[in-house]
Amino acid sequence: MHAFDVLGDPVRRRILELLAAGELTSGAITSVVQDEFGISQPAVSQHLKVLRDSGFATVRPEGARRLYAVDATPLRELDDWLGRFERFWDQRLDSLETELARRKRERRLGTAADSSKETTR
Repeated sequence: MHAFDVLGDPVRRRILELLAAGELTSGAITSVVQDEFGISQPAVSQHLKVLRDSGFATVRPEGARRLYAVDATPLRELDDWLGRFERFWDQRLDSLETELARRKRERRLGTAADSSKETTR
């Protein structure tokens, strides 16, 4: 399964967000996902399986529990692939930063001019 197919599902994205904070038991993941998405425990298990099989998550047994964690390898590969397109948004982000700084400066100067008018009255 392609990385975008895996990450295209909001449940799997949410599971990865949860795992980004650190290892979690399958029960803890299931509890959150069931509350937020209203899906069954077997459905959550299927999403966890997809994440494991595609390399986005690892699982390790600890007694009777299973602890899940993010495997960053496919995320790095995805970041490398997306990096080829960075030039398309870097210029726009730079332009946005310039525009925001200009507006902030205008507000600051406008506020200063308004307050100087009030003191001269």
